[in-house]
Amino acid sequence: MSSVRTHGSVVIHGHFYQPPREDPWLNRVPLQAGAAPYHDWNERVEAESYRPVVEARILNAEGEVRRVMNCLEHMSFNFGPTLLSWLEANRPATYEAILAADGVGVARTGHGGALAMAFHHPILPLTTRRDKRTEIRWGILDFRRRFGRDPEGMWLPETAVDDETLEVLAGEGIRFTIVAPHQLQALPEDGRPGLYRTSSGGTVTVFPYHGELSHGVAFGEALRDADRWADDLVEGMVAPLGRSPGESRAIEGDPSEGDSRGATEGVGRAPPRLCLVATDGETYGHHRIFGEMALAATLEKLDAMGDVALTNLSAYLADFPATDEVELVSPSSWSCAHGVGRWREDCGCRLDTLAPSTQAWRAPLRDAVFGLAEGLHEVFETVAKGVLPDPWGARDAYGEVAGLADSEAVRAWVEVWVADGSDQLDRGVQLLEMERNALRIFTSCAWFFDDLAGVEQVQVLRYAARALELVEAVGGPASALREAFLTALGRAESNDPDEGDGRRFYLAKVVPAVPATALVAARSVAGRAAAVAPAAGMSPATGPAQSTPWEVVSTPGKEPSLIVRHRTTGERVGYRFRSESTDGAIELEDDRGRRFFVDPGAPWP
Repeated sequence: MSSVRTHGSVVIHGHFYQPPREDPWLNRVPLQAGAAPYHDWNERVEAESYRPVVEARILNAEGEVRRVMNCLEHMSFNFGPTLLSWLEANRPATYEAILAADGVGVARTGHGGALAMAFHHPILPLTTRRDKRTEIRWGILDFRRRFGRDPEGMWLPETAVDDETLEVLAGEGIRFTIVAPHQLQALPEDGRPGLYRTSSGGTVTVFPYHGELSHGVAFGEALRDADRWADDLVEGMVAPLGRSPGESRAIEGDPSEGDSRGATEGVGRAPPRLCLVATDGETYGHHRIFGEMALAATLEKLDAMGDVALTNLSAYLADFPATDEVELVSPSSWSCAHGVGRWREDCGCRLDTLAPSTQAWRAPLRDAVFGLAEGLHEVFETVAKGVLPDPWGARDAYGEVAGLADSEAVRAWVEVWVADGSDQLDRGVQLLEMERNALRIFTSCAWFFDDLAGVEQVQVLRYAARALELVEAVGGPASALREAFLTALGRAESNDPDEGDGRRFYLAKVVPAVPATALVAARSVAGRAAAVAPAAGMSPATGPAQSTPWEVVSTPGKEPSLIVRHRTTGERVGYRFRSESTDGAIELEDDRGRRFFVDPGAPWP
């Protein structure tokens, strides 16, 4: 069905994403003091943005609520898969509203407004072709499971793009993506999308967003006046897209990027015209208080205009396939004026431009995780022989269940891929989980901010530590890989002398002094595994009342007396009870001879 009226079309796109925050050993988000009064940043941003966006209030002249709108029903949008997993488990009403909005978009325009996203938010031009393919396939599989249809478009993290990335997109059946105007050598007229032809002959449509108007939403005053913003969007259908220098900024743990530079002349005025605005979705309510209300009022006004189509990108493309061929600025992104330098070198892009600092740590951090990933892949290929007949095919397909809390569902899925007659189901799961962590260590947020010693780096390095544990579980050379990794990390220096280099930071801040398995065992010994009350400030959704992936298998009369088993991977750690102190601390000794004094009432990390 056609969605374009006389004057042209307006599309507002929201890129909704949070860096993954779950502890990789316990699959729960630890307390984050910076998010107070909320337990963590996921809770805070959900309360300030995601829920308000799907329950936006529109007021009458007297300031009374006249209507409540799910803004996503009238938008183009994407949500990071890891964020959707958190919402599904912790805020199901918001999660269901997101899925329902896509269905309303289908009913209104014949096409849903939701786009898929590369699964772990890596900078795709900096990944190997094999990792590009897996990240894109996982994004497609996750989208299909949630939205019940195949995605037509995909959001590229940081809109980072090069020829190979679009070549893989085309090969996986993705029709379009979104780019900043400065990422194209020349822009099609009237805001129309361009057709990019890859080096192998495939094609992908690229939608350049309107730089000036998008910048006004993210960093300017657009959201202060809904009537003016609506008028600006209509005028934007005939105005140049804008390629002036932008800016970048971020809230802790939550990057928000702008567009960058340039200008284009000779924009025509013949229909069909398109004004596409694209920003971080968190702009609405989190970065800009009450921004969701301005968004809702603007959407309502646009939808009522008889000569403007408020639509989504899939619907627009169905009406008007791209015909103007375009060339990329490659590699490039929406938040780095130096291409993709922000995620691999000290390119000059940073948040605090006044404080003296260096980002020379970026290159050695990337070298360290890249070297570790290559080592993990070698272990995967070597150990998988006889376990997974098609190891890389299994990895590409693992996106169907990756990260699911349902251990039995994950194990049942892997069992189908394990060699016939093989009794190595545990090893098959461990190998695929090792590869999942090998992908997670490239999450882009670890390079976006100004210093090595940040919460985003802790998160990525914890994935590395978890991957190394799994190397040991499958019988690989964990010690050699760990030492090579730490040596490489030692070349990265924090701007804070107290933090030191990456090796020191890793050993001090990344790996818990007391393993999660020891706390699980101590709680079992104390008979408190399921009865410890949540600590102050910890919500039931993310606090210790929630179960962990570990279970205790007691072996009375045998040594070790306690075995802590991972429900998904089957990993086992044995513990012996040594003593209990007068203050209630439990002394345990694991099957390697390491001793831990554990307070069984301590909150989960």
